Amino acid sequence: MWIIYAAGAAFFAGVTSILAKCGIRKTDSTLATAIRTVVILLFSWVIVWIVGSADQITSIDGKTLLFLILSGAATGASWLCYFRALQIGDINKVVPIDKSSTVLTIILALIFLGEGVSFPKALAVLAIAAGIFLMIEKKDVTEQRTSKKPGWLIYAAGSAFFASLTAILGKIGISGIESNLGTAIRTCVVLVMAWMMVFAEKKQKEVKKIDRKELIFICCSGIATGASWLCYYRALQEGPASVVAPIDKLSVLVTVIFSYFVFGEKLKGKALVGTVLLTAGTVAMAVL
Repeated sequence: MWIIYAAGAAFFAGVTSILAKCGIRKTDSTLATAIRTVVILLFSWVIVWIVGSADQITSIDGKTLLFLILSGAATGASWLCYFRALQIGDINKVVPIDKSSTVLTIILALIFLGEGVSFPKALAVLAIAAGIFLMIEKKDVTEQRTSKKPGWLIYAAGSAFFASLTAILGKIGISGIESNLGTAIRTCVVLVMAWMMVFAEKKQKEVKKIDRKELIFICCSGIATGASWLCYYRALQEGPASVVAPIDKLSVLVTVIFSYFVFGEKLKGKALVGTVLLTAGTVAMAVL
């Protein structure tokens, strides 16, 4: 049964990217992230009350709270980078690079947590890395080098980097607390960080100017994220994390398929081969 929940997490995570892209065509990505986080915060605390872990708040120690806050800050940075990348780049290129956080997480876990990597899993990681490399076209790198402003590639890479930090910091922080409560606390940090960015950039007045249709998409993307988390943590409850996490990353397939039908974004040549490698490596991580 947990496999169904893990697949559900991947599906809703993929849908999140599509809905978010639809919601930031005209709306500033930072402002959209802040609004979306409000929805996620409400959703995450509802989950906490459902599982009945709210009473654990008073027993959280200082170290756990510190790492949860750091994890939340990394999550906020990852989201801000991710939605900026989505706003200015193709979704079927941004999402795979964001998912490269799997590779970075494994490397960081090896360095900081001492988690070993078997030879078959190392090959799977190489397949994922090769797939991501093939999905980045040479012109994308050239445009980034010649541009005076950060492009989607830089933001997407930043999203992956901070997402991997989130996983490591979150693993340390969540070890002494119920996972849903830890997620809710981290989301509070993300909310504060996102709105601080909005006020720092003086974009709070733009809230009233947001197109109603885009606002609906932004809110729906928050609900989809909440649904993804609900499935993800239920899967973690019943199944092994080493299998659940890679299955969740298959959301890239959902995103690529939907981006074709919704935005008409097609994968050709090396990018298509890269997607196959990325998928194969992810599946291998799940079954090995």
